Amino acid sequence: MTETATFAAGCFWGVEKAFQRFYKDQDIKTSVGYTGGDDSSPDYKKVCTGATHHAEAIQIHYTPNDKINYPNLVEFFYRMHDPTTANRQGPDVGTQYRSVIFYHSPEQEQIAKRVTAEVQEKHYKGQHIVTEIVKGGIWYDAEEYHQKYLDKNPDGYECPSHFLRW
Repeated sequence: MTETATFAAGCFWGVEKAFQRFYKDQDIKTSVGYTGGDDSSPDYKKVCTGATHHAEAIQIHYTPNDKINYPNLVEFFYRMHDPTTANRQGPDVGTQYRSVIFYHSPEQEQIAKRVTAEVQEKHYKGQHIVTEIVKGGIWYDAEEYHQKYLDKNPDGYECPSHFLRW
């Protein structure tokens, strides 16, 4: 049975590419888009103003197995970005770049909170993880040119804060 995971961790181009690289041998489907805000017709220009309150995010559709499951996805999310900076990743600043786990079930919420506590204790002692853990809302796909952007534009912008920390 296919499940959905939704994360925001800065510019969605690099977030999507990080998940695609790491899970390249798994059957995942990714899309980038907007969620967490209050505008019912968001587009890139509006989201970039911060006025929509949406985050740039990635949705991952996957069939759970030993290598890809929700706890592993949440841990990878923490590995690939800086969860200690509010409303920014590297040079990208604004609420649209905030760190968020959007959960889709009570089980995902519990897992997200548990993994966050484990990552805080193991990897971020002396710092505070500011990642929001909130119920997933309406998903809006980003414009087509944003989908798989770094596959189409291999020399395109990739946020320098998107790298594996452990």
